[in-house]
Amino acid sequence: MNIATEHLNNQKRPDTQQLFEQVRFQNSDGTVWFGEQRMLLMQLASLTNFRKEQILTVGLERAKGFFMRLGYSLGQKDAELVKRLSGNLAPEELFRTGFQLHALKGSVRVEEKTLEIDPKNQHFLAKFTMHDAYEAEMFTSELGLIDGPACWALVGHASSFASELLGQEIIFKEKQCRGCGDHLCLFEGRPATEWEDYQTYRNYFKSSPIIEELYELQDQISVLRHKIDNSSSLGNFIGKSDGYQKVCKLAKKASTGKVSVLLLGETGVGKELVAKGIHKNSERSEQPFIAVNCAAIPPDLIEAELFGVEKGAYTGATQSREGRFERAHKGTIFLDELVELSPRSQAALLRVLQEGELERVGDTHTRSVDVRVIAATNESLSKAVEEGRFRADLYYRLNVYPIDIPPLRQRREDISMLTDHFLKKYEAFYTKKTLGLSDLAMKALLNYRWPGNVRELENVIERGLILAESGESIDAQYLFPSMNMGQDSQIISPEGELINAPTSSNELSPDSTDWMDQALDQMGSLEKVEEALLQHSLVRAENNVAEAARLLGVSRPTLAYRLKKLNIEVV
Repeated sequence: MNIATEHLNNQKRPDTQQLFEQVRFQNSDGTVWFGEQRMLLMQLASLTNFRKEQILTVGLERAKGFFMRLGYSLGQKDAELVKRLSGNLAPEELFRTGFQLHALKGSVRVEEKTLEIDPKNQHFLAKFTMHDAYEAEMFTSELGLIDGPACWALVGHASSFASELLGQEIIFKEKQCRGCGDHLCLFEGRPATEWEDYQTYRNYFKSSPIIEELYELQDQISVLRHKIDNSSSLGNFIGKSDGYQKVCKLAKKASTGKVSVLLLGETGVGKELVAKGIHKNSERSEQPFIAVNCAAIPPDLIEAELFGVEKGAYTGATQSREGRFERAHKGTIFLDELVELSPRSQAALLRVLQEGELERVGDTHTRSVDVRVIAATNESLSKAVEEGRFRADLYYRLNVYPIDIPPLRQRREDISMLTDHFLKKYEAFYTKKTLGLSDLAMKALLNYRWPGNVRELENVIERGLILAESGESIDAQYLFPSMNMGQDSQIISPEGELINAPTSSNELSPDSTDWMDQALDQMGSLEKVEEALLQHSLVRAENNVAEAARLLGVSRPTLAYRLKKLNIEVV
């Protein structure tokens, strides 16, 4: 039996301690985490004052919609966490896990009255008594009673939570509320279309019209600013940091002339994107842009590839053909990994730059070409000149207008913008929609050094999107599988005290290598060791995949992926 069809009775609802362990207090930076989302501990009085200000500023109805949407967003995150912790539990047990989360967060204690779930027939009926709801407490103690139900965020949360878990639109209503003078808070949930006024609630869950108007105005302002000063963008080269802005300004100035440009920077910083940006902003934008990776062409063929070849010039040259420079006539040629050019090709390139003419291999006459040359390298050309690998006169001819593109670790302000760009790109490519990166995942991206720069970031985002399920957040461990989430953090003990989070270093002495030697002697390969470890974790967890994932310190989808990869079936 495979993972997708596990027996529900093999699954166990997470106990209170498992939920406690989702709350982590990070000592190093003073942050609090719930799962992979950063949290805040906030006084209820401050939130009460904020709600009061919202009501006075935008009116009761707009404030109600605001808090219902806030709850709706929180419900999505909680549903995602419950599914990860609980795996393939029956829907009723997933809801009860959600009740535990409510109590853990201090928002409300849920008492179940009725819970009927029949996914096959899309039947749902739920009635809950909400004890000590924080929203009702705000109105009864500080804001005063109102004419209608007051637990707006909790209604949004319940509606979103149920909809995410069941995969159908569920709407909860508050039938009674202490915030308007009733003796208790009573919630009732049904499929959306079973409520006559379901469209009204849908509108509450959508963005407020005033917000849409503000967004539209912001878009118009952005367009006007772009028309006034478009130096902040350069094609698909994306960013907002000072280093990015400097590169854009230099590239924009270079695009207005014919000067040869030398792009410098580490591998993966986006040199070709800058080259395309220069071309698109120049008078040659309607003409060809030809990109050549000099390192990808064999040295004995690179001259023919760049400058063309005449029929009979060498064995195998059965017909004359033009080279990349002729194909780029009136346009731009981008020479990446320039230092890999052969000596003959360097001499021919120098002549193109100085005289605007070339000779095909095996030809006896010259051809005039009008080509803008943009070259790039990730190693020092001056050092290559000293070592005799690159012509000094060609270096001086190319180094007229150098642009140094800083590595990603020096422009961290661009990471969030690039991440959003790559997420949209690969969500469209894989036809998958996620909830974006978790807070911990984004923190990991910002703290990583990025030796592979933007190209590495793109690959990491693509991997994370592949591993994540549709409708869930992308975890930090999807991006960085070896990340230790428990390092320098504390969790809540069963007694409610803060204790150090368990890590592998706490549980295993680094000097104890007997078990490693035994594993290598008996298994002989990393794959066999991993398979044995996964099998053992399933045995200890009594085939509860979610519990086995907790023992191994990974998310449930990550464990499911590894089990499937190793063809391990869960009985």
